[in-house]
Amino acid sequence: MRFGVLGPLHAQIAGREVRFDGPRQAKMLAALLVDANNLVTVERLVTVMWDGEAPATAVRQVQDALSGLRRNLAACGAPASLISTRRRGYQIDLAPDQLDLLEFDHERRIAGRHETPLETAVALRRALACWRGDALADVSSRVLELDAARLNEKRVATHKQCLGVELDLGRHREVIEELTALLREHPYDEHVAEQLMVALYRCRRQGDALQVYERLRRRLAGELGVDPTPPVQALHQRILAADPALAAPVPASGFHDAPPESPGVAATGPAMAMPVRQLPLDVPDFVGRADALAELGRLLDGSAPNRAPVAVIVGGPGVGKSSLVMHAARRASAIFPDGQLYLNLAATSDEPRDPALMLAEALRALSIAGSAIPNGLSERAALYRSLLADRRMLVVLDDAGHADQVLPLLPGADGCAVLITSRTLLTHLSGTRQIDLDVLSPAEARELFTGIVGRRRVEREPAQADAILDCCGNLPLAIRIAGAKLTARPAWSLRVLQERLEDESRRLAELRIGDLSVRASVELSLRVLPADAVRALGLLGLLGAYTLPGWVVGPLLDRPDAEEVLDTLVDASLVRLTATDAIGQPRYRLHDLIRTCAVEIAARLPAADQRDAIIRVLSTWLDLAGRGTERLPGGLLVPAPGSAPRRSLPGAVADRLLADPAGWFDAERDNLLGAVKLAVDRGLDELAWELAAGAVTYYDHRCLYQDWQHGHQLALDAAEAAGNTRGASVLLRGLGQLHIYQDEFDRATRALESSLGLCRDGGDKRGEALSLAMLGTVSRVQDRDDEALERVEQALAIAVGEGDRHIEAQLSCSMAVMMLMQGKLEEAEFWFARALSHARAVGDGHRVAVVLRRFSRLHDRRGDPDEALRCLWQALATFEELADDRCAAYTLLELGRVYAGQHDLHRADPALQRAAEVFHRHGDRQDEATCWQLIGDLDATAGLHDLAHQHHQRALRLWQTIGDTNQAKTAARPSSP
Repeated sequence: MRFGVLGPLHAQIAGREVRFDGPRQAKMLAALLVDANNLVTVERLVTVMWDGEAPATAVRQVQDALSGLRRNLAACGAPASLISTRRRGYQIDLAPDQLDLLEFDHERRIAGRHETPLETAVALRRALACWRGDALADVSSRVLELDAARLNEKRVATHKQCLGVELDLGRHREVIEELTALLREHPYDEHVAEQLMVALYRCRRQGDALQVYERLRRRLAGELGVDPTPPVQALHQRILAADPALAAPVPASGFHDAPPESPGVAATGPAMAMPVRQLPLDVPDFVGRADALAELGRLLDGSAPNRAPVAVIVGGPGVGKSSLVMHAARRASAIFPDGQLYLNLAATSDEPRDPALMLAEALRALSIAGSAIPNGLSERAALYRSLLADRRMLVVLDDAGHADQVLPLLPGADGCAVLITSRTLLTHLSGTRQIDLDVLSPAEARELFTGIVGRRRVEREPAQADAILDCCGNLPLAIRIAGAKLTARPAWSLRVLQERLEDESRRLAELRIGDLSVRASVELSLRVLPADAVRALGLLGLLGAYTLPGWVVGPLLDRPDAEEVLDTLVDASLVRLTATDAIGQPRYRLHDLIRTCAVEIAARLPAADQRDAIIRVLSTWLDLAGRGTERLPGGLLVPAPGSAPRRSLPGAVADRLLADPAGWFDAERDNLLGAVKLAVDRGLDELAWELAAGAVTYYDHRCLYQDWQHGHQLALDAAEAAGNTRGASVLLRGLGQLHIYQDEFDRATRALESSLGLCRDGGDKRGEALSLAMLGTVSRVQDRDDEALERVEQALAIAVGEGDRHIEAQLSCSMAVMMLMQGKLEEAEFWFARALSHARAVGDGHRVAVVLRRFSRLHDRRGDPDEALRCLWQALATFEELADDRCAAYTLLELGRVYAGQHDLHRADPALQRAAEVFHRHGDRQDEATCWQLIGDLDATAGLHDLAHQHHQRALRLWQTIGDTNQAKTAARPSSP
């Protein structure tokens, strides 16, 4: 009896193919096989058969189809019990050798258990051999198509894993053909591209490897508007540099379970009645931690330079420190034939153990008792070290609190080793290896959860399992509690626990069973902290689930020396130091469950204290954003400050943070949006709109349109709800400019007209001028030239009246462009010269470059392309120096125009191609279309008519997308043969 879903549906019994009376029987069998050995509900079968449009008699028809399927199976000799009727549905029970899907999963599990790469590769090949093509290729059902897609993805993942293992085994020549085919099927899969590049390079085909990278780069840039990920880029550089490390497979490394005893080492100390074997039970369902286990294995097996190693495993509450150490200690037990000593120092309990009492306990384990145990701490420590001097023993010190508690318990013998667990960094222990333990990876967390709850329950509700693990933050203690609750309640669906845990206010209460509790575990750490550290932790919890810079603790506590408090929280493993960002700032984060505990702590503080702390932090963000904006290329969207408070960090600190202003904004990008949301949630509308508007120059500079839209809309809703007309007018104007960039001119008009009305009502002349100028841009783009000129003239008159030379420089340039469009070259030259004069007078180099780019059109119109090119190259140098991609792209577009006018295809085409790439990446369809239209015109002039047609068609599609019918007609004209 053999069934198959890994290809066309297959059913064969006793050598006979099973007959289906119509597609419904085939769909039913496919649905049962996909969930073999699990209940398939009648509701799911109805959905499979009718794709959501079931008739009133659907249940009866399902029953009829099942009866017919059973008859056909029985006719071939299948047992009557093959498909059983269960409450609410049916179930088919099969062994792994009877269904290709079960066999595939079985071989994959075997591969995961093998210790050698060769055995793993063989098992993965057996798994792949189960496939006959795309899963359920001949079954038509939207529901089953989703299952088939999931299975096909699992096949690809297994194939990639297999090829990766074989590549590591040195089979680079053999895997090239499969990798090439796999990349052809999945052209955006960068992992496959990486593997193929390595395989080709190892076959001395460096050029082919580089071509794989170049094709991937072009495909990602041209079709998705992104670059390859940093690891792929790094591999490309390593291939270019002929990195010797790429020439051979990475040698496999493993944890030595029972290495031979080092030669020349013997237990020569006093004889003991029996070896010490004090290790607690190993965790039976231990998962993951491969890197930490490997590191401990190297440390303990004698291969490390330190002959008497001490390792400290540090981590937060519930992260699994003790489980890791017990597992590692038991795996290494054969290395220490004289025994393993275990001492629980109970540092997080009400009564941490005194080291003198711990030494007495150790000495008794070493057969020293009664009056033979010295009275003093130092004497006990000396005797303890003497007893261990000639022995090979492993000492495990669990739950250590500080170095003074640990130091007397460290043996001095070369043949001994020590493993310590602690929630606190034991920085005073010199020569130790500190291993910082974090939560489980998503795959490890799911494996642990599945081992506790049972595979069938998890596979029945995979989405709910993922949601539970997300609520647990992959914290082992939380996963064990959640799993234990489900095990104790077999009638619960996973959805029940998911819904309980998703209510964050109840989450900590739910994560408790018996003596296990996440809240209690965290509170063990809190009880040894000073009050200011507990307060800081609570206030940090109010800032949300973000990775934060260290300076936030100062404003939260309203004190300048808050670094010490932050260090205390880091040392206690309650705040995690995650990384150092690109500008050199350490970044910190609270685990989600610790943050939930922190929010509970903050709730005990007066509401006014919470609000004041948040205002201090937000006002510091606002001040830094303002200072950073001042150092970015000039932008006119930044409003005059409102009434929100501003709080400054010390000058030297702020200068260091903002030495690279764009880099600072990059590092704090998520936090800036988080700050806006926090202000909105706390009813701080003035801070909300100023924070949102304060980042707009950065968003403009980096073309971060989604962040721009999200932050402005959040703050706008709050400002309008609070009746904050000033904030609303600024935010509407910012959204109007964003809509212009996105070619959404109707939305831009509505936003800008609303902003204009609010500015006039509030007497905001500068805002009125800017809104009018932007409306003028919309009019000009939509070919309403008279309206555009009128609006710009009104805006210019306001700017002159207000003495705002920045706006006057911009609007003078706008006037020049409109004069040029009307053929009034002398007047255009006057306005360009005026714009340049104002921009230079206020020291706005960015505006000077913008004017030069526009001025080039006038020079080109007058037949002076050399002067036009001079202006454009000068402008391009400025934009590239300022890393302003969009303005650089506009300049490249103008360069392409000028070179095209000179019929210089070799210079025009690269400039236009570069510009089109930038416009595509930023979603500027109008200017991208212009580039492709010009490129197509150049191709036609050069006689490349097929290429010209392709480029014109691309322009046509873009014009049609934005609804520009005039340009679409131009692009639709056939290229001349």
